[in-house]
Amino acid sequence: MGNRARLLPRRRKPLRPARSVFLGFLAADLAGTGLLTLPAASTESGGAPIMVAFFTSTSSLCVTGLGVVDTPVYWTGFGQAVMLALIQLGGFGVMSFASVVALTVMHRLSLRSKVTFALEGNKPDLSHVPSVIAGVAKITLLVEGIVGLMLAARFWLSYGRSPGEALWLGAFHAVSAFNNAGFALFSDSLVQYATDPAVSLPICAAVILGGLGFPVLVQLRRDLRIPRRWSMNTRLVLAGSAVLLLAGTVFITALEWDNPRTLGPLDWPSKLLTGFFQSVQTRTSGFYSVDIAALDGATLLVMDALMFIGAGPAGTGGGVKITTAAVLFFILAAEVRGRRQVNVLGKSLSPAVYRQAIAVLVLSVLFVGTATGILLVLTGFPLESVLFEAVSAFATVGLSTGITAHLPAAGQLILIVLMFAGRLGPLLFASALALRDRPLHYELPIERPIIG
Repeated sequence: MGNRARLLPRRRKPLRPARSVFLGFLAADLAGTGLLTLPAASTESGGAPIMVAFFTSTSSLCVTGLGVVDTPVYWTGFGQAVMLALIQLGGFGVMSFASVVALTVMHRLSLRSKVTFALEGNKPDLSHVPSVIAGVAKITLLVEGIVGLMLAARFWLSYGRSPGEALWLGAFHAVSAFNNAGFALFSDSLVQYATDPAVSLPICAAVILGGLGFPVLVQLRRDLRIPRRWSMNTRLVLAGSAVLLLAGTVFITALEWDNPRTLGPLDWPSKLLTGFFQSVQTRTSGFYSVDIAALDGATLLVMDALMFIGAGPAGTGGGVKITTAAVLFFILAAEVRGRRQVNVLGKSLSPAVYRQAIAVLVLSVLFVGTATGILLVLTGFPLESVLFEAVSAFATVGLSTGITAHLPAAGQLILIVLMFAGRLGPLLFASALALRDRPLHYELPIERPIIG
């Protein structure tokens, strides 16, 4: 051959981490759909229709909780086990990926380049990734195990369930709660247990812990008694969660206090417990202990806001995230005060963070607004119900005013897209922005349009 150039085989471009997660979720969704269409998965003669299976699989995998059928009646034990596996996979998978991204950003490492080099055969340091995933798995199993046993004991000792049935109920609802899915094995969700703190409070605890996010849980485990070491992320998530839970409890309880179809018939301790429970679930989980369709319009509007904000980043909850809402609040406060720099908890925010928060907010509003408009055209349901359903799907909450099952196939497909976009869209979009590092080596002339 001498010195003549040789043509080398063209190397395939590796998939980016975000794209790999998306394709993996899509494959899992299609596999779940196939399993749920099997005759053994449902009580439907010949198996569940493809649309019912696809919607349920997506709702389970995206840990949303919206349903088009009655879960305990329509799905058999095998079908429920498939749903549980999808819930666990959806919660654990996204939490693991988000945790790796979050911890990478916090430590100023270039995850994208590391993963790309690894796929190309090089040897960057990826030692922190297995430990993060193992940590997520340990926390997940610990919380689910403790809550599952507490619920099982209650169902067995106080409600006469057999030990086997009580363990299954405890395990299913613990997994559904920690992953913020909200699927229940009771036709009325948890309405019959609205006044039982031994059932509602463990579920609330699991929902809150899952929604805080892995980085926060890890730091609390390590530095629980040393708040000065807490990161800005931990402080914002904890403070924001407390404010939103309290505000949600106050507004929901006050607005529904005399509603004869919700809190009206209960005594005041039960009203407070039910109001708190619904405030927790509205953040990102789909359990309910009152009839959502019977809520006042003002209550639905408050819940829309709570659902849209959602939980903490790198957790099992959805929404635009508490940190995004907090950053936007501090940006607004700085603008009102005429300050050029945005300061949060004694630290200064990078302009890149402003852009990321605004981009996630605008993208999310576009998704929800567009879907709401299409659903209004396709159906004759009122705006408050359609908006509530769209926000619930996008924020992967799963609460429903009861219209999901009555939507046409096109409307249900819209909700499927919303669930997928809500579960993966903002996360992948925000991570892509956070991990970009392409500085420009020039500046264009500055000019300002008139705003407002």
